[in-house]
Amino acid sequence: MSNNKIAIIGAGQVGSTIAYSLIIQGLVREIALFDIDHKKVKAQVTDLQHSIPFWNYCHIKVGTEKDLTNSAIVIIACGAKQKDQQTRPDLLQDNYQMIKNIVPHLYRINKDVITLIVSNPVDLLTYFAIKLVPNKKNKIFGSGTILDTARFKYLLGDQLKINPRSIHAYIVGEHGDSELPLWSTATIGNIPLANFPLKQKELDKIFYQVKNAAYQIIAGKGATYYAIGGGVTQLVETILQDQKTVWPISHYLNGEFGLRNVCLSLPVILGRQGIVGKLKYQISSREQKKLRSSAATLQKMIKHIK
Repeated sequence: MSNNKIAIIGAGQVGSTIAYSLIIQGLVREIALFDIDHKKVKAQVTDLQHSIPFWNYCHIKVGTEKDLTNSAIVIIACGAKQKDQQTRPDLLQDNYQMIKNIVPHLYRINKDVITLIVSNPVDLLTYFAIKLVPNKKNKIFGSGTILDTARFKYLLGDQLKINPRSIHAYIVGEHGDSELPLWSTATIGNIPLANFPLKQKELDKIFYQVKNAAYQIIAGKGATYYAIGGGVTQLVETILQDQKTVWPISHYLNGEFGLRNVCLSLPVILGRQGIVGKLKYQISSREQKKLRSSAATLQKMIKHIK
């Protein structure tokens, strides 16, 4: 399948930054950008078009219904955004209706499309999207903790003066306050993180910074968008090029660590058909307990939506 057309629903700071990042990387030949604010989306598209001579050729346009029928990936980045001191679950009621309106219709007109949900609360929106179209579990997933994991790697690398790309460590669970770091599986150059001179106080500080980064950024400038734009671009590349790369994305659990009927982030293998494999790995009993607690937090919130 050679189609590498992308549709992005939501032309705000996150959606437009994703589009810009895709243009810079030269990954796609066509991007259709959607937003209910027609004046805004037209302005975003025009601005992005004017960047093309500096980067890679890409046909970017204001999206129509037809564009949804022939896109390989639809990225959902619309809805209410997280405000200062607002938790991601607080966004659920506002953004749930948006998922109900978009996802079933999308699969009626494009049965093979991959849906990548970026809007928050990403785990809960991913869960409800899958419940609406249950036979597409491997093609519907959320950006999950890719951003938290990037923050984690950056801070570990900064502390140890090592390129973050050489660090293999994950944040898993909810993309939110109940997330957890997998210290037990973290390695640097295939050497366990435990072999490096980091004190528990330093590890605790790093995770605190990871977990609270979004609140600090939102308080300072209103939204996070550069890092998630880069992360989503990497996911798009993985899918379009069938790279079968491991990413910690939000997906439907079916028995992993005894967890079912919930969406949260664990590392999976991503390729052209979506989620193409899941990893079997060992984590500590303490981490398993925290993962179950994170899942319970999400399941409790699920019950408030009908």
